[in-house]
Amino acid sequence: MTQIALPLDVRGAAEPVRIVVGEANRAVIEALRDPSRWPFRTAVLLGPPRSGKSLLAGWFAGSGAGEAFDDAHSSDEAELFHAWNRAQENDRPLLMTAAPGWRIGLPDLASRLGGSLQLAIGAPDDAQIAELLSAHAEQRRLVLGEGAAAYLAPRIERSHAAVEAVVEAIDRISLERQAPATISLWRDALEAVQGPEQGRLL
Repeated sequence: MTQIALPLDVRGAAEPVRIVVGEANRAVIEALRDPSRWPFRTAVLLGPPRSGKSLLAGWFAGSGAGEAFDDAHSSDEAELFHAWNRAQENDRPLLMTAAPGWRIGLPDLASRLGGSLQLAIGAPDDAQIAELLSAHAEQRRLVLGEGAAAYLAPRIERSHAAVEAVVEAIDRISLERQAPATISLWRDALEAVQGPEQGRLL
């Protein structure tokens, strides 16, 4: 498992935010590192909420590799069409990020983006979830406690958003109780985010 350090200050984090690289996003990152192979100099990156699309777009643009257009699904389609044309005219790669299920209404834009490189971030596995827990805790300066990843990773929902929410809940509950994070607190945080433990490991 590796991480990519980003020159960004996200949510006031004291340390650089890191993108945790795992099976869910490894192919995406490899493709972003070599935009010379993108058809029509364009790639469309889809991924669920909090999966790192914006961070990857910021990393891509910050590296000087090309232009990034984040949250394309909520952007003006005429503006996106002009961005695509600029990429062709200037021979400069263009990355667009969007939510899964993005439906493009402008036929010309749909046809052009349909021929671009299609990328997608998948669900994290246990190894990546463990690293995501650590990364979110580090950003919050939160000590999760020994054995936290081993306990939480098999029980947490397989989504980036759920990992972030559970770490936020651990942090909040720990502050409310003025108590360190232990197994009872981890369990309460899981229940606060995901509901009772029915159907999950004990």
